[in-house]
Amino acid sequence: MSSAFDKLARPLQKWIRQKGWRELRDIQARSIRTICETNADLIVAASTAGGKTEAAFLPLISQVLDEPSGGIGFDLLYIGPLKALITDQAMRLEGICQEAELPVVPWHGDVSQSIKTRALKSPKGILLITPESLEALFIRRGLEIARLFGATRAVVIDELHTVLDSERGVQLRSLLTRLELAIKRPIRRVGLSATLGDMDLAKAYFRPDAANAVELIEADGGEAELRLQLRGYLSGDEDENSPSATDAIAAHLFKHLRGSDNLVFAGARQRVEIYADRLRELCEREHLPQEFYPHHASLSREHRDFVERRLKDPAKPTTAVCTSTLELGIDIGDVTCVAQIGAPFSVAALRQRLGRSGRREGQPAILRQYAVEAPLTTESSFVDRLRLGLIRSIAMIDLLLEGWCEPPKPQALHLSTLVHQILSVIAQRGGASASVVYNVLCRDGPFRKVTTDVFADVLRAIGDPENGLIEQSGSGLLLLGPTGEKLVERYSFYAVFQTPEEFRLVADGRDLGTLPIDNVLSPGMLLIFSGRRWLVQEIHDREKVIVVKPAKAGVPPVFGGDPGEIHDKVIDRMFAVLESSTLPAYMDAASLKMLEEARAHYDQFEFRTENIRVLGEHTSIIATRVRNELSFWWETLGKALNCLEQSDISRRPLLAPVSNKVGFELVATLITAEEDQYCLERTTEFYAS
Repeated sequence: MSSAFDKLARPLQKWIRQKGWRELRDIQARSIRTICETNADLIVAASTAGGKTEAAFLPLISQVLDEPSGGIGFDLLYIGPLKALITDQAMRLEGICQEAELPVVPWHGDVSQSIKTRALKSPKGILLITPESLEALFIRRGLEIARLFGATRAVVIDELHTVLDSERGVQLRSLLTRLELAIKRPIRRVGLSATLGDMDLAKAYFRPDAANAVELIEADGGEAELRLQLRGYLSGDEDENSPSATDAIAAHLFKHLRGSDNLVFAGARQRVEIYADRLRELCEREHLPQEFYPHHASLSREHRDFVERRLKDPAKPTTAVCTSTLELGIDIGDVTCVAQIGAPFSVAALRQRLGRSGRREGQPAILRQYAVEAPLTTESSFVDRLRLGLIRSIAMIDLLLEGWCEPPKPQALHLSTLVHQILSVIAQRGGASASVVYNVLCRDGPFRKVTTDVFADVLRAIGDPENGLIEQSGSGLLLLGPTGEKLVERYSFYAVFQTPEEFRLVADGRDLGTLPIDNVLSPGMLLIFSGRRWLVQEIHDREKVIVVKPAKAGVPPVFGGDPGEIHDKVIDRMFAVLESSTLPAYMDAASLKMLEEARAHYDQFEFRTENIRVLGEHTSIIATRVRNELSFWWETLGKALNCLEQSDISRRPLLAPVSNKVGFELVATLITAEEDQYCLERTTEFYAS
């Protein structure tokens, strides 16, 4: 063992020996030395299953054992993005802490109230919590925050890349600032991430006032050999004897994945249910044991636990057909292959998912990518002709091979999250002056770009009697208004993202999961859910319960959800793929044919030299190489239309986007020929400049 091993407390040294470790990993040894020898914040970046959890907690727990603070409060704070990840990490930490007799306290909606009550009465050990549950503590136990975290010496933020550039990330940074202000001292921050783009930006998000002082410990090399293939399929093929694209992909997955542990990322929850159902059918048809199971956030916790346990059981081959629920660091053991149906929305996600495969020494990481495109006819749209799904898959694979992934976005104002935090601070303190709220959130917190003038405007807007979010007492203290009090009392207030109202699906008294309430259902309808087919028997609107029984047919319900955002570099690479003549070696014959079709049509549209292609009298395609260009274009066009309003043209033109695809926007302009010419001239001038 290295000298880093000698720095650990004896109970942890004993735990390492019991695990049979011959040596510490490089990132673990470096983290131990950094944490034990300095007070620096640090980010530990390594692939999935790279030993990041142990890299952070082995030295932190050692410090708790060897140098007890003597104060009251949780010793360490762990913040994770998912309840499932917290449950998983709690089990891992309990093994480490058992010998040290250090309590491990998971805290989220599924944890019993008795566990939480004991922890509140005697806070110590490691608290594992989500940002939303931490927000709830601030609001419900605002006056106890200093006592609960008075002894906290470090906060570990897991899956750091998932919160850097989001509203949830801003909320979390605000909570960390408020926590440090409450206990009147800084708390060491340790970030864990498998995928980070621009490390300097990540450091700035992590500790804005001392980004250069944040230590970075990044795993070097050691990545497994990568084997990948991109396969192309046509949906709705006119040949009645050929299987559908869905059936063909399911058959290929069944043939190559059966008998081993794998992950199939199918995208939307509807597609997860469809592919899980088809694969289950194939098992039954071949009289083989079932080993393909769906896994997504709408399924019951019991079902997801069952799938995760099977993945870790070497005696039971299991393939999980999933959404991003298994993308993060939940321990599911080693998987042989990662399959991706359609392109993900980020290279970082693709890299994170691929990190699940090739973890065993000498085993390659395997990626099977599937692209589904429509057959071309004389009626085909430009979207189908350009094969944008396939092109995005190629662009993302190429960027993955180059080692690139998305950096954090430049910080925005995040005014909606600011309003949320204003209400939270007022609720925590029972009232606060405007200057105190500004200092906590803007001067010291994450809303640094919000000036005092903008902050005052926000306060006036939410304090307007028609809004009623806040009000001001005679002494100048800001208090919650009638509407603000109602908002803060709701459980949904703790999250800065919207959560839809849902029905519970129940079969034989057992919860299967939940469905968004906007599904139009009635008794007698058929569903595919949890990888099986169901008949709707009863719907109880008041209790939000749907009772179902097994059936022989069904269709997946509508789950909703927002599409992801594509980075400018991915869009730019898509154009590069279309303008190149290179034929990637990882593509099969069908996908290569689709690529050649896409390039031929790209040339026909003359996008190499023109940004705008006029399809008809009032219809055009705009090719945008970067995402922001489109918003600039709309702004420019809006200014042009304002000029038209003030000119001799009396009728206000109308503009309607018909189809929004990555890098291309089809726009129908319901305006006169004179107005149309004017707008196109202004747009052309914009691109020329």
